[in-house]
Amino acid sequence: MANIKFDRKEVEKHIKLDDKTIERINMFGVPASVSATELEIEVFPNRPDLISLPGFIRAIKSFLGKETGLKKYRVNAPEKDYKVKIESSVKEVRPYTACAIVKNLNFDDVSIKDIINVQEKLHSTLGRNRKKIAIGIYPFDKIKLPIKYEARKPDDIKFIPLDMDRELTGREILIKNSTGREYASLLESASKYPVFSDSSGKILSMPPIINSHETGKITSDTKEVFVECSGFDFSALKKTLNIIVTALADLGGKIYGVELDYGKKEITPDLSPAKMKIDLENVNTTLGLDLKEKDLEKLLSRMGYDYKSGRVSVPAWRTDILHEVDLIEDVAIAYGYENLEPEIPKVATIGEESKESKLRGKVTELLNGLGLMEISSFHFIKQDEAKRIKFEKHLEVENSKTDYKILRPNLLISALRILGENTDNEYPQNIFEIGRVFSLDHKAESGVLEEEHLLVALTPGNFTELKRILDYLMKMLGLEYQFHESEIKELIHGRTGKIVFDGKEIGHIGEVHPDVLGEWHIKLPVSVLEIDLEEIFARI
Repeated sequence: MANIKFDRKEVEKHIKLDDKTIERINMFGVPASVSATELEIEVFPNRPDLISLPGFIRAIKSFLGKETGLKKYRVNAPEKDYKVKIESSVKEVRPYTACAIVKNLNFDDVSIKDIINVQEKLHSTLGRNRKKIAIGIYPFDKIKLPIKYEARKPDDIKFIPLDMDRELTGREILIKNSTGREYASLLESASKYPVFSDSSGKILSMPPIINSHETGKITSDTKEVFVECSGFDFSALKKTLNIIVTALADLGGKIYGVELDYGKKEITPDLSPAKMKIDLENVNTTLGLDLKEKDLEKLLSRMGYDYKSGRVSVPAWRTDILHEVDLIEDVAIAYGYENLEPEIPKVATIGEESKESKLRGKVTELLNGLGLMEISSFHFIKQDEAKRIKFEKHLEVENSKTDYKILRPNLLISALRILGENTDNEYPQNIFEIGRVFSLDHKAESGVLEEEHLLVALTPGNFTELKRILDYLMKMLGLEYQFHESEIKELIHGRTGKIVFDGKEIGHIGEVHPDVLGEWHIKLPVSVLEIDLEEIFARI
């Protein structure tokens, strides 16, 4: 969640902030409060497009019925030399970038403050403190195109960082610059650091750390900007770029595409809307309403969409629309939750917590009591994550909207991802998860078998410590188990065992092999246990 403050005078150039409007903003799903000088809102993680003042105004005016439907923006074709060459050297450190050029801007102190605020809020939310996404905005008149995005050895990088007066090397920036020290963990383990440079050899920035003092600061004299987003997820970078350039376009800017050369050519930004299906019957069933086709069109229009004959045009800056149910949620917001009438379900049963739920609750309580933190991860993993542990029988879904395409075969992969993404956080990191895993089973009705697993991971941790937790857990659940030495390819030979319950193998325990830890950039030893809870459910 991000708390954003807008200048009240700037907001009231577009909408009047009376009590009724504030109430409607709150019903839109954006908690708001107003003072004599400011409007403060809370933006939830699913709506980063509301972080900028233009993005917020665009959405609220549509919701209030003032400017409804999909707002269209023109992206002008790249002019000569509007190109960025992406070198293969960045693959191991920060492989992707998405770029744009925006002209005809008229910045003042308020709009500059808003754009800087948008950049920083996107860094801390969507960008996961610059780990996933870093954003650079540069005065275009100080850059000579085409631009190169490459990785260099730290001591071969030399430029004056933003708000400093002397040249530093890439390595020195991580030590002597305050911003460099703050984000040093994102690059310090890399042998090369990424940089953007122009055709004259001038360094523009060293993402995700800092811009150059010469080329990395916009002022009220800036009329044209070059915008780049760098990171690891190209789809997320393009969405982030769309949020920024549409905000700049609403300030009067004119958007130009940039040709990216990854070996194959691609032009960004792409503001063409995505097309999604929505079924009127599904909408009515989910919300308990009796909407007609014209009602659905009107409600979707108030949420910034175009709708025709069961198909919705989704704005290119909406990062949260992945499924039909996301569209249905927006229909509910436009209809008004306050207008939905509660009904008692027409069923003749008495609710009771299931035995499986009770067991999950007890396991959670016991592990929390031992100081472990519960995590909840996606049911899907990325293809490269499956390859890291050499898992070959992939269950891949069709038409995935993200890089997460494969149903996870175990909880270990998700745990290693989380530990690998938090190497710069405080240790020990002792975690557990109860969640579903998936495997191919032709006997199952769907062809896919779903099972509930428990995973516990300790880092730094060893076999002995984890075995104590397993013994305690089984004792408190009143269950007996046997332990036999075994081999698991991801775990260290001689420090691994299988867990047997009621004559059946239900899981394993051991220490993760150093080669596997290296694949996930984990620096400390990790011990794990994973148990199939289905056999235990059957016995309770």
